[in-house]
Amino acid sequence: MKVLVPVKRVIDYNVKVRVKADGSGVDLANVKMSMNPFDEIAVEEAIRLKEAGKVEEVVVVSIGVKQAQETLRTALAMGADRAILVVASNDVHNDIEPLAVAKILKGVIDEEQPGLVLCGKQAIDNDMNATGQMLSALMGWSQATFASALDIDGEHAVVTREVDGGLQTIKVTMPTIVTVDLRLNEPRYASLPNIMKAKKKPLDEKSADDYGVDVTPRLEVVKTSEPAGRAAGIIVGSVDELVAKLKEVGAV
Repeated sequence: MKVLVPVKRVIDYNVKVRVKADGSGVDLANVKMSMNPFDEIAVEEAIRLKEAGKVEEVVVVSIGVKQAQETLRTALAMGADRAILVVASNDVHNDIEPLAVAKILKGVIDEEQPGLVLCGKQAIDNDMNATGQMLSALMGWSQATFASALDIDGEHAVVTREVDGGLQTIKVTMPTIVTVDLRLNEPRYASLPNIMKAKKKPLDEKSADDYGVDVTPRLEVVKTSEPAGRAAGIIVGSVDELVAKLKEVGAV
């Protein structure tokens, strides 16, 4: 069985994001970029399935700008077998919307015929949490979201998922789309020898036009602003004063 793992190039999660002075978006100048953390977990899980003998090949795909090659090389260094880069924009500030990404991924799936697609549950830059679900609808495949545990059982995937009430375990028919959560695993670090080997692994480059997908944005960002600073706390002298303060806050 083949596993397809979409990965996205985002601002590194350790970097403090800066908003442009004109409020038109986020400043990406000289900012460290890396693989979306949820996608990194998906790559790790795919590699573990291969190491367990349940998967023959791990293919990673990224949709965006040419610079996403670095992200794909990171996945290859972790242990993925080959990569596909779909160049859909030349502007690093242009974020490809989930529906366009899902349509392109459908084209990749039609070519690659994987039995399983492992996605991060969301990207940390736009927090859309929509691509996996849209892809499932376009493909007509089953889906399991927010996975914290995954096992392959013959023609089925057994997924433990995190829900508001706790944990829920479901069995879905393959092929399927699984979106992964933080507690699924801890991604490995790529060793220097594997980083060198990754440079020789195949990386195919395609374009959105190859899949007949229009990536023109349907949403317009009107304004971007930083969140308001946290207000200072208040020290109260008694329970009665605490209750009174809570009532004031509730009234506001």
